[in-house]
Amino acid sequence: MSFGMYQASVPAFVTMLNNLSAILAKAEVYAAERKIAPEVLLNWRLAPDMFPFTRQIQVASDLAKGTTARLAGREVPSYADEEKSFADLKARIAKTVKFIEGFAPKDIDGSEGRDISLTIGGQELRFKGEPYLVHFALPNFYFHATTAYAILRRCGVEIGKRDFIGQI
Repeated sequence: MSFGMYQASVPAFVTMLNNLSAILAKAEVYAAERKIAPEVLLNWRLAPDMFPFTRQIQVASDLAKGTTARLAGREVPSYADEEKSFADLKARIAKTVKFIEGFAPKDIDGSEGRDISLTIGGQELRFKGEPYLVHFALPNFYFHATTAYAILRRCGVEIGKRDFIGQI
């Protein structure tokens, strides 16, 4: 089996999103057992200038679906950022995983040279497919996933490295 753009993207996104969903379930139990209002965890941030937990999950989801769609040359679906609960965030993750799993290797492999452009903060960014995936999309995706994990750890949720990485 060759290792191509599909193998470098879709399985990584699906695995990490599923791990985040499992971490969300643990956070929900943690909050309920300790009688902590869910909003406390959902709005927690590591630093004043960083996104809160909910936004970290939204951005990770957006990066996963956006990257997959762009590499396949398809339209990126838009999700409203209206999640207000653990259940809402788990539903968003499930919707994202379902979307990503709808792609086959033939849809993404060979996209190394595909022209990719996106606008962030009013600035247009242009890439070829491989550097977009390897040097922009994956690092950003893992940054937001890691930050979401770190927020919950900081709040006392009993999660560890194995929860983040998942079963290998």
